[in-house]
Parts: sequence; C-alpha cells; structure tokens
Amino acid sequence: MNDNYNNRRHFLKQISTLGALAAAAPGFVQGMPLLETTLRKAGDNFTFLFQGDSITDGNRTRNNDWNHVMGHGYAYIIASKLWYEYPAKNFHFFNRGISGNKITDLASRWQTDALELKPDVLSILIGINDVSAFLGGNQNFTAKHYESGYRALLQQTKQQLPNVQLVLGEPFILPVGKVKEQWAEYSREVLKRREIVKKLSTEFQAVLVEFQNAFNQALTKAPAEYWIWDGIHPMPAGHELMAREWLTQVSKKLKFIKA
Repeated sequence: MNDNYNNRRHFLKQISTLGALAAAAPGFVQGMPLLETTLRKAGDNFTFLFQGDSITDGNRTRNNDWNHVMGHGYAYIIASKLWYEYPAKNFHFFNRGISGNKITDLASRWQTDALELKPDVLSILIGINDVSAFLGGNQNFTAKHYESGYRALLQQTKQQLPNVQLVLGEPFILPVGKVKEQWAEYSREVLKRREIVKKLSTEFQAVLVEFQNAFNQALTKAPAEYWIWDGIHPMPAGHELMAREWLTQVSKKLKFIKA
C-alpha cells in the first residue's frame, strides 16, 4: 500500500471514531476543539496577523501595493520567509500595525483590524508608546492601565476567536538617543510592561517573544546603535534579529514552522 492510501485510511478511521464518540457521548464532542482546527493542525491556509505600533507598521502601504503591503520590518521578513518556505500551505499574512499606537488605540480598532480578519496566529507588539506617554506626564498610561487594557483586549479576542494562537512580543529599548538620556526612567517602565506581557502570555497560553533579551545578547556582537538607531526603532539588523527570535519561539509551538 502506498503512503496516500495509508493516510486516507488513517483519516477515515479518525472520522469514524469521532462519529462513534458523538453518538455515545455528545457532551464529549461539544467540549472538543472544532474539527476544522484538527484538520488544519498542519497550518494549511493559516492567517497570520501582526499588530502593534510603528515597529510593526514599518511604513507599510495602506493600499494593495504588494511592494510595501507588509511594511519594511520584522513582519515583512517573517512573512517573506514563510511564504517562500511553504508555498503549498497557502498562508495569508496581514500587517495592521500603526505608528504611534498605544494599547488604547488597539482597543479602539480591534474589531475591524483584528477580529474580523479571523487570524489563526495573532502577533502583538505594543507598549513603548504607552511608556513614552506616561513619562511625558499622562497618568492614563501607567503600567496598571496597560495591564488592564491589554488583558481586556486578549479576553475579547479569546471570546470571539477561541482557537487563535496568540504571540506576545515584549517591548524593548536600548540606551541610544532620548532613551539614553532618560535611561533610568525608560528602563524602569519598560521592565514593568515586560513583566506584564510575560504574565499575560502565561494567562492566555500565548507564545512569549522576549525581544529585550535577544537585543541584550546582540550587544556582545555590536553596539546598541547598530541594532536600534534611536533606542526604540530597530535598524535593519535589528528587524532581522526580531524576525529570527519570533520564528524561534513560535516554531516551538507551531511545529509546522521551522525557525
């Protein structure tokens, strides 16, 4: 017997088993993940959505110009690699990062820019603008506000998209530019939000991407300004670093992806 025959036989056996379970114990079937999710576990037709601020935005176009639709940052690098490596999987990629966004901005556009796209994988990187706003004197952007707003966003997402795989990227900085001038303040507030993202990743069973640690390790190879030109926005090498770290962490959960 050939492999195609065996695979088909195994598939039909699984369907038959599910049918028997449905007849014997309807409650059990109701508690199972959707059959569609089981059949798509290899990632076929998966939709990947990248959300965040200017780091994700990457100066992306707002029309259908495919030269620029994914922007010019880490999201573009990830999409390019996965599109190239897995053409048969028919992946779909969207970038909806918007420069200057804070957690409140994501909330205001979440339904149309995230939930209605129905992603299978939703990657979020947000927080540095919340820090800047707070350090600028706006008390509506404390770490406490960030946590409550972020949690509400993830709860809404899981309610509408229970099978989505969340990927949470922690905010990061390096001591360059205005960040260096306010290093104590920035590092303190960014650390608070990094810890929040880590906590939320556990709470919502999300993949955690610890970008700060990756940048810190990169400092052994080149100085801070080589990776992030102003302390916040990555250089091209910094975006490549982010893409590699993202793929390394996500591939541990999504086995159909290789870093």
